[in-house]
Amino acid sequence: MKKNIRPFSTSGFTLIELMIAVAIVGIIAAIAMPAYQNYVMQSNRAVAKSILYENAQFMEQFYTENNRYDQDMGGNAVAIPVTQSPRSGAVQYNITLQAVANATFTLQAVPDAGGSMAGDACGTLTLTNTGQQGAAGTIAECWDR
Repeated sequence: MKKNIRPFSTSGFTLIELMIAVAIVGIIAAIAMPAYQNYVMQSNRAVAKSILYENAQFMEQFYTENNRYDQDMGGNAVAIPVTQSPRSGAVQYNITLQAVANATFTLQAVPDAGGSMAGDACGTLTLTNTGQQGAAGTIAECWDR
């Protein structure tokens, strides 16, 4: 009876095979990361825009009740209900209001200096009482037109 003795095992991966696999994963990650970061920035912008619209609705209701944008009938200054985006968690945008007596208002979503949106090409998003949208970047890209 003859025994089959093998001096080396032939199962497993060689170092070259492992290096090729790591290189492929690295290439895929390098392609996927910018797309993911762009998706996250668009998502953060969408949340800020929805809060701007919500505050604009509040301001129109406030105007209906008080006949002016800057203060109520008792002389108290208006305060918008939502002042940051998102509502909870790490602040990406600070929401501000500029109201001019009974004439106009402009809502702004200013990227927070410490947030991930600080370097966004769209910069500050604005919305006026007439519905005019504004941004530092291209309006069509920043407001998804």
